[in-house]
Amino acid sequence: MDEDLNVTVDPACLQLEAPLALDMIMQLDTFGLSLYSMLSFMSLLTLLLYLEQCVYIYKKVPYPKKTIIIWISGASPVIATMACYGMWVPRAVMITDMTSNCYFAVVVYKVLVLLIEELGGMRDFLQRFSGKTFRINTGPCCCCCACLPRVSVSRGMLFLMKLGSMQYAILKTVFSVLSVILWMNGTFHVTNLKINSAMIWINPFVGVLLVISIWPIGIVFMNTKILMRSLKIIPKYALYQLTLILSQLQTSIINILALNGRIACAPPLSSYARGAMLSQQILIMEMFIISLFTRSLYRRMYDPLPPEEHDNEQNDKAALKAALEEHDV
Repeated sequence: MDEDLNVTVDPACLQLEAPLALDMIMQLDTFGLSLYSMLSFMSLLTLLLYLEQCVYIYKKVPYPKKTIIIWISGASPVIATMACYGMWVPRAVMITDMTSNCYFAVVVYKVLVLLIEELGGMRDFLQRFSGKTFRINTGPCCCCCACLPRVSVSRGMLFLMKLGSMQYAILKTVFSVLSVILWMNGTFHVTNLKINSAMIWINPFVGVLLVISIWPIGIVFMNTKILMRSLKIIPKYALYQLTLILSQLQTSIINILALNGRIACAPPLSSYARGAMLSQQILIMEMFIISLFTRSLYRRMYDPLPPEEHDNEQNDKAALKAALEEHDV
């Protein structure tokens, strides 16, 4: 009876360290090689489309907007390329993830700068909204706080919002370098969930920094999206949000499931290594699709926004129309 209860477990399922790249490739069958080749081609195509888009933007878009658009458009190809490296070299997943996350941290700040530049830059932005107020009860920090007062637009407020987004680009890179140093020293392990481990303190703190950094972007977007509707700013913002969710939240969920053993191991990949591998493969396909939409939105010329007087005329027309409808009733 006791012998029947004994289950033989493959030693590869118990090890936490990912296999060497050559050992993993030798274990691939025809389907596995075909899958890896197809995903690698998708990653390469994503990078080539981005390079062609960079040439177009560099020639057609004026400075400084062109450098901002090149940074933002590079999020999906950089993530796809790093995911491809992590797929072929499983032991480099932590390095590739940190590289793509550091790049996306800069993209978060660049999105805020793009919103300001689309409205004419910092000087025109302040002139356009001087004397006006912005509501700050937006996600992800204060979307449920409807009682928060509106804040007057000023140079100091704009500086704080830019600082709030820039801090993540700087501190994320600093903590990523620190994590790599601790990992080389044997102190940082993504599978170590003890209270005294470095990972359990660094990752949640970086998550808080991310939430703080995307709050100013939500404030500017929610208060100016109507003015920039002709620039397709809503789908552009949606692509940025989708990339954020897929590269950050989706990867974290898969890693948590793998750490809890919810993802079955497939020797020579352990449960965690297989979860990381699935995350890289899914990211390549998702970033390829996102890059196609990004190309269609950014690889075109948009008419400049009308001056502030046009906004006042539109507001006066809307107020007059509302008054006439009320009079007719």
